[in-house]
Amino acid sequence: MKIATWNVNSVKARLPNLLGWLQVESPDVVCLQEIKVIDDNFPRLEIEALGYNVAVHGQKTYNGVAILSKHPLEDVRPGLAGDASDEQARYLEAWVDVGDEGMRVASIYLPNGNPTNTTKFQYKLDWMDRLIAHAEKALQAEEPLVLAGDYNIIPADGDCYDPAAWEGDALTRPESRRRFRSLLNLGYTEAWRTLHGEPHMYTFWDYQAGAWQKDNGVRIDHLLLSPQATDRLLACDIDKKPRGKPKASDHTPIWCEFGPAGLDAAVDSDPIAA
Repeated sequence: MKIATWNVNSVKARLPNLLGWLQVESPDVVCLQEIKVIDDNFPRLEIEALGYNVAVHGQKTYNGVAILSKHPLEDVRPGLAGDASDEQARYLEAWVDVGDEGMRVASIYLPNGNPTNTTKFQYKLDWMDRLIAHAEKALQAEEPLVLAGDYNIIPADGDCYDPAAWEGDALTRPESRRRFRSLLNLGYTEAWRTLHGEPHMYTFWDYQAGAWQKDNGVRIDHLLLSPQATDRLLACDIDKKPRGKPKASDHTPIWCEFGPAGLDAAVDSDPIAA
């Protein structure tokens, strides 16, 4: 099974690119972020025509997440527990029904948190605390779980083209990175980093100052795996091709491939520390 995550930065604006990528790459499951539409305006028909089932947790103009799956989606859960007053559409979870090989998948659009001298940074930290609590509880089910999405976290300096330029940013602040490590210390594996030791591989390039052309990027889109998912991990990579397309999102997809339960995986399932 191939599971990908992609912040499309407006699904309506990027629909031709999204449909073309789905046709060529044909992942089993795709987690989308920043779709920027309400549920009723999501381009469901176009995507369903390619053989995907669709679950959406949308919001007008901002945020919004979705899960696309070639397999039935069950137990769909929109929203992150812990704050009933939070109306931002940033979390969507579902069970991908593939019989004995099923997996639980979440699409995550974690808050940016800038400027750090405003309530936006505290909202980011509080949201991460809620995610940590949810992720810890989810481990009790002992299910294969993939927490996929735009985390708005640069885990280490090697995941950024210029650490000095990002010093003090909400994406690199110690408080943010510490919470990201807390997720890993629960027992989750950061799929790309555990299979790739090389620095300076990115998933996001700003639209300004020729960042894409200069490869001035950061790695902020991640797939975190429960031990049961890690046991099945075969590969993980970043697909840079969509970022070079006309009218591209400023993010590019990152994907994982999983084998059936019981096969040898590419990594050990022990927790990986950041």
